Amino acid sequence: MEWPPSLEDLKLDLKIEDDRDDERLQQMLDAAVAYVERVRSDVDYSAPVPADLVVGALRLAGRWNSRRRSPDALVDAGDLGSSRIPGVDPDIERLLGIGRFRGAMFA
Repeated sequence: MEWPPSLEDLKLDLKIEDDRDDERLQQMLDAAVAYVERVRSDVDYSAPVPADLVVGALRLAGRWNSRRRSPDALVDAGDLGSSRIPGVDPDIERLLGIGRFRGAMFA
């Protein structure tokens, strides 16, 4: 997969077919790419990047896009009430190799 992921990649991952939110989605994607490059400075981004990092960045951008509607970590689910969106997603952390999924580091 190609680094950095494109807006089209993000829209495909989120199953978005129109261009109404392209500007906001691009902002989320740019922020996610910058975050991944900062927390995973051990990766050579000029060489082919592992697919899990690309998918992790896409999922992180999608998650941030969803959370923008829920500053209190709750999203309205219509007749079903509201649903909580946790602040940490272990699947994204696993894909990116961060948080508790970060390998051992020696100083």
